[in-house]
Amino acid sequence: MDYIYLFLIFIAVELFESNWQKSYDLYGLINNNYLIFKKNIFIYFLLHLSFFYTIFLAIYFNNFSFWMSSIFILKFLDISFKLSIMKKLSLGISIEEIVPINVKMIPVFRYMNVIIYPLTFLIATMM
Repeated sequence: MDYIYLFLIFIAVELFESNWQKSYDLYGLINNNYLIFKKNIFIYFLLHLSFFYTIFLAIYFNNFSFWMSSIFILKFLDISFKLSIMKKLSLGISIEEIVPINVKMIPVFRYMNVIIYPLTFLIATMM
């Protein structure tokens, strides 16, 4: 029963994270991240709740398997990549130079993390 509650919390955390970054294209998503980053970097990190939740789950279940570690690594790389973009934007480099192609964010792209990460968590805990 513990797994089901934690799985549902994982879905809720992923929905929260997807919704605060919500935009209709990639440039808007980066802009939403940059606005928070400019205000306060600590708030920016706190808004990535799923990263901290993944760490909590790995420690809570003492599960550092391939699947659980892959969630953590992907979350870490995501935040690192975004921070790299934020740093370049703060140096005055235009977004078009950093990311040359603006992709439309259809709902499938926007909420893919809500499906992938919680399901990977279930695989990690059931194996």
